[in-house]
Amino acid sequence: MDERYSRQILFPEIGKAGQEKLLNSRVLIVGCGALGASHAEMLARAGVGRLRIVDRDFVEFTNLQRQTLFKESDAAERLPKAIASKARIAETNSGIEVEAIVADVNHSNIESLIEVCDLVIDGTDNFQVRYLLNDACVKNGKTWIYGAAVSSYGTTMTIIPGETPCLRCIFEEMPDAGSSPTCDTAGVIMPIIASISAIQVAEAIKILVGDVDSIHRSIVQIDVWQNDWRKIKLASPNPDCKTCGRRNFEFLDAESQEFSAVLCGRNAVQIAPPKPTELDLPVFAANLSHIADIKQNEYLVRFTVDGHEITVFNDGRAIVKGTDDISAARTLYSRFIGS
Repeated sequence: MDERYSRQILFPEIGKAGQEKLLNSRVLIVGCGALGASHAEMLARAGVGRLRIVDRDFVEFTNLQRQTLFKESDAAERLPKAIASKARIAETNSGIEVEAIVADVNHSNIESLIEVCDLVIDGTDNFQVRYLLNDACVKNGKTWIYGAAVSSYGTTMTIIPGETPCLRCIFEEMPDAGSSPTCDTAGVIMPIIASISAIQVAEAIKILVGDVDSIHRSIVQIDVWQNDWRKIKLASPNPDCKTCGRRNFEFLDAESQEFSAVLCGRNAVQIAPPKPTELDLPVFAANLSHIADIKQNEYLVRFTVDGHEITVFNDGRAIVKGTDDISAARTLYSRFIGS
């Protein structure tokens, strides 16, 4: 066995047998931004034999402050994050297999993405995909590890279908569009990314080596700036949960998905949230005032960022001008509206 893992093998909870299990494992990383890049690097260095990395975005200079797999040349070339991740991991551990998929994770592909994987780890930046992940993993009996980080605060929980509560047991309904802060509205610092990712990856390694008894079975909440660390112990799965109790997988239903459409002849994409929303436009505008010149009236907020004019209405709907690429428009929507 590669001597690179010798110090990890010395850790008795892993040992040689555990290392062999890691080398024979396949993990899906959904999203390769700050959290996902950290997950990918740690799992690659730990010797997880096969990584499937899926991301719809490309590298930008604003990513480099916290997205550890990327370098300035990646941003200059606007390389897709999945592709840049694969190239960097090949330089770190050429002995593992990395499958880079440049795609928008949605109801049409999520089940095929998780199908051959032993575990799924969340590196996404929006609740729409997390609830979709929850549906797909519960339906197919796949363990997944939720994580989120913004500003100096982060949270994570490990979901084992049939054994622990699922995401929807804890957060019954998806937050309204614009109601939650994003990294583009509230900022983010690297220490919270590292902290949350470390917990997620530690949980992943425990599960892959077969030490399920050691997972924390909690909602872990951390604020590294306020020095606040909390663990909220989880109870049993909720038998009345829409997802794991009733097995109603509505986020896998195409008709319930976020509506996206190219606006003919306008070089623009319209995106609407998956459920009715009432956005507080003055608050929304105030949250964006430090990053863009805001124009607003009682019906809408308009701002320009990265060469795209984004108009947001009080029902959470947005029109993104300057592109006819739905995936690119959805990325901007997630960054600034947050679902």
